[in-house]
Amino acid sequence: MSIEQYIKDYTTLTKPKVNLLLVITALSAIFLASNNLPSLQVLVAVIVGGTLASGGAGAINHSIDKEIDNTMKRTSKRPVAGDRISRTNALIFGITLNILSFLLLFFLTNLLAALMAISGTLFYVLIYSLWLKKKTIHNIVIGGAAGCFPPLVGWSAVTGNLSLSAWYLFAIIFFWTPPHFWALAMLLKDDYSEAKIPMLPSVVGIDATFKPMMLHTITLVLLTLTMAFINDKLGLIYLISCSIIGIYYIYITFKISKEYTREQNLKVYKFSLLYMMVYSFIVIADSLI
Repeated sequence: MSIEQYIKDYTTLTKPKVNLLLVITALSAIFLASNNLPSLQVLVAVIVGGTLASGGAGAINHSIDKEIDNTMKRTSKRPVAGDRISRTNALIFGITLNILSFLLLFFLTNLLAALMAISGTLFYVLIYSLWLKKKTIHNIVIGGAAGCFPPLVGWSAVTGNLSLSAWYLFAIIFFWTPPHFWALAMLLKDDYSEAKIPMLPSVVGIDATFKPMMLHTITLVLLTLTMAFINDKLGLIYLISCSIIGIYYIYITFKISKEYTREQNLKVYKFSLLYMMVYSFIVIADSLI
């Protein structure tokens, strides 16, 4: 295997696209928690430490999910599934990244931030990947909480504690996660069925998925709006911006529930990714004004 392929495969293990979004949500918490501009040390620690932790979690997940990845067309060419990297090496790589993350966050920020980062990995690996993923249709509802830890890392890195605002950011991602993944699961319903992963659309069907999908999306938008009354750094610009993107998200989700097409489904899935990224930047921008 060439050096280029070697680097590419180990980078793939870290799930860089997922990693980027997680780091951006952590940054939103950093800026919201800071009285002025956050320190460069905290920014570097959370960006690098968060990238190492979530990347390590991704690598461990690749090791655990080899059989599942082999079954699904979308994932069959991943490094571990394709036997280019062994399960053991992926596991060692993931554990090493998380140890480095813990040490970096501990020495450059504080113990709580380091513990939040490692807790996210443990929740993802133990609760979601090893326990819930193949056992229940609520796998992503509960297990998706693993992706909610980055704001806790960012907030605690700045303040050394976890206030109501930090937990609100946690809750916002918690309610964003299921409709985001259900939109993907609708597109890959047959793949998930083949792999025996009980994603909601594969078990109850696409039509029956729309109700919980709408409920989660509406709750998500309401949480983002009430956040303005929880944290006084967020004002009118935040409220207006969140209202615009939130109403549009509800609208396109409602639209596919009434007239489903794969094209509209894909549109909802892509917008859900954009939504969380834009929301995080809204928080950052309004925190600086």
